[in-house]
Amino acid sequence: MFLNEYEDIPFDALTYLTGECNYGGRVTDDKDRRLLLSLLSKFYSDDLIDTARYNFSDSGDYFCPDHGPYNTYIEYIRSLPIIPHPEVFGLHENADITKDNQETQSLFDGILLTLPRQSGGGGKSPSETIQELATDILSKLPDDFNLEYVMEKYPVMYSESMNTVLRQELIRFNRLTAVVRDSLRNIQKAIKGLVVMSSELEDVFDSMLIGKVPAMWAAKSYPSLKPMGGYVADLLARLQFLQDWIDTGSPNVFWLSGFYFTQSFLTGVSQNYARKYTIPIDHLGFEFEITSYEEQVDHKPEDGAYVYGLFIEGARWDRENMKVNESNPKILFDTIPVTWLKPGRKSDFKPAPTYTCPVYKTSARRGTLSTTGHSTNFVMLMELPSDRPQAHWINRGVAALCQLDD
Repeated sequence: MFLNEYEDIPFDALTYLTGECNYGGRVTDDKDRRLLLSLLSKFYSDDLIDTARYNFSDSGDYFCPDHGPYNTYIEYIRSLPIIPHPEVFGLHENADITKDNQETQSLFDGILLTLPRQSGGGGKSPSETIQELATDILSKLPDDFNLEYVMEKYPVMYSESMNTVLRQELIRFNRLTAVVRDSLRNIQKAIKGLVVMSSELEDVFDSMLIGKVPAMWAAKSYPSLKPMGGYVADLLARLQFLQDWIDTGSPNVFWLSGFYFTQSFLTGVSQNYARKYTIPIDHLGFEFEITSYEEQVDHKPEDGAYVYGLFIEGARWDRENMKVNESNPKILFDTIPVTWLKPGRKSDFKPAPTYTCPVYKTSARRGTLSTTGHSTNFVMLMELPSDRPQAHWINRGVAALCQLDD
């Protein structure tokens, strides 16, 4: 009704009304709202009116039909593919593979829930399988970190916040490994009948039997979507990363994915810079320089930190042109080389053609706000060089992940 009072269609007002109020008002995650506004920009556009057969996709299968009789619209709708291609949502063709993988995983998860607790024939019983698995994990799990030794070797220092970060990480991992160790020992005793099989231990038994991380562990753990085998291997790698730090000192390149609470590391990097140059920490931000090194660098940066261990989903890092580029067919993820986190005053940063890429701990891309005010999954926004508009990569769903699901 009010649109008729305007000479031109107020696309800005319509976008705000739809993307920020009617629909966006129900979207609590700002990254999801960013995607919603980006998708709307394809439809709320002057080009839609000015261009004949305005295309909504690169292939041209999806377009705005010319004005005509009712039957022409029906024929156009019938001509559309029965199964929509990923391009209609702005996604890469690889999104079909991701969707199929998730459907298959969901099917197998359901099948595993029907797995019988008793076995027939000459194979191993579930109890024997869990007993061997628990023994194997316990044999690989190292002792708890000696916090007193670490506090002596790496005392709290005004000029080195990484000492505090290390100590806090060790406390968190000690809590996790204590729960893992105790639950495995108790499940072995419960199988032998030495202790009561409580509901918590029964959940551990059932989860281990189908290769899932028990809820008891997940409650004390960092976010992870890995199956049991991958989770244990990842945990042992994280513990080794911290042990190497204790033994040989602060590494030249930090494994960003190896931290329990990644935000504390980022705060520590900013804090070191703020104290060195006496700048208020809330005035600081990060610039991101992707280097040509894949994992290791033979020196530390003068300021900031080198990090590795990130994966990019929905796109790839073009190592020749040093920018974000389209994914290769059937390759869902790509690794991001060693990245230099360069702290500096936000007001001094010069604008450049980049894509503001969200970084998540897992591929779930959702989390809850913890008591610290940080998300349990979202880590930070990372600027990646790009020669395409932001909307292209936003519609692609491009994000960096600290770990994969396998």
